Amino acid sequence: MRAFHRNLLATAVCSLMAAAAPFAQAAEPITIMVGGINKIIYLPAKLADSLGYFKDEGLNVELQSQPAGVDAENQLIAGAVQGVVGFYDHTIDLQSKGKEIEAIAVFCKVPGEVELVSTKAAPTFKTMADAKGKTLGVTGLGSSTEFLTRYLADRQGVATKDYSLLPVGAGNTFVAAMKQDRIQAGMTTEPTVSEMLKTGDAKVLVDLRTEKDTAAALGGLYPAASFYVQNAWAESHKEQAAKLAHAFARTMEYIHTHSAEEIAEKMPRDYYGSDKALYVQALAASLPMFTADAKMPAGGPETVLKVLATYKPLIKSKNIDLSKTYTNAYLAASAK
Repeated sequence: MRAFHRNLLATAVCSLMAAAAPFAQAAEPITIMVGGINKIIYLPAKLADSLGYFKDEGLNVELQSQPAGVDAENQLIAGAVQGVVGFYDHTIDLQSKGKEIEAIAVFCKVPGEVELVSTKAAPTFKTMADAKGKTLGVTGLGSSTEFLTRYLADRQGVATKDYSLLPVGAGNTFVAAMKQDRIQAGMTTEPTVSEMLKTGDAKVLVDLRTEKDTAAALGGLYPAASFYVQNAWAESHKEQAAKLAHAFARTMEYIHTHSAEEIAEKMPRDYYGSDKALYVQALAASLPMFTADAKMPAGGPETVLKVLATYKPLIKSKNIDLSKTYTNAYLAASAK
């Protein structure tokens, strides 16, 4: 009789363990580092979480934030996180250094960045050709804001040696640097752009928030904010990669079918502080830059490669394989 009970108990335990196994596997933690989680260009990361799309996929996702995309990239390379929400151009830059990273969901067709000039400097700083002798703010050295700033200056005939770059982060630290005249111009995103224009502390020098303006400044679409992972991780975690891609594809669809007011309601209060109306205004102006399906826009990777190769000798000298820097395959797999 005791043997019977022991067998019955063993069977029950095995059944419970078998039943729990799928849930344990689904709950494997995935940490995503965002290069400034409250930036509107990276809004899809928090929005997907707020809408419950990660949970719908059975994913256990933790979002973390770093003030600059280059810091998030370093965390990915070190294996401290499984994915990064940052600029696509890092995948090309890293390939030139022997690292294989690929974007599996693309959020923005354009950078969404703006080169602002301080109101004090504006009278003699009307184009990037006037950057000689100036200090320009970027989020971090090695960041996408550095890539774009150097290209814009180079295109206007200003050599790297003729200006200085100062890493000032984003948000309040960027605002402070410009108000204190530590930088005369700098690259930042919404909602900081709208805040500084409203207060009168800055003016727009170069606008990369629309397809038309981006094409004029960079020569074509410049896919920017995206979700990227190490190629090896995606290959060994195909199911998780497809689920993440699907969650972000649903998020992009939500953005394109809801108003700025409705989207803002899903965001934490500290994203917009005491001026929600300004945040909604900035978000409404930003909506056209988002992709509708998280897919890489045609021709975009070629534009990014051209921009980076202009002033980065390592990229110019390497035979970059763009097919290894992004893929729509996980989006296709998630749709099946």
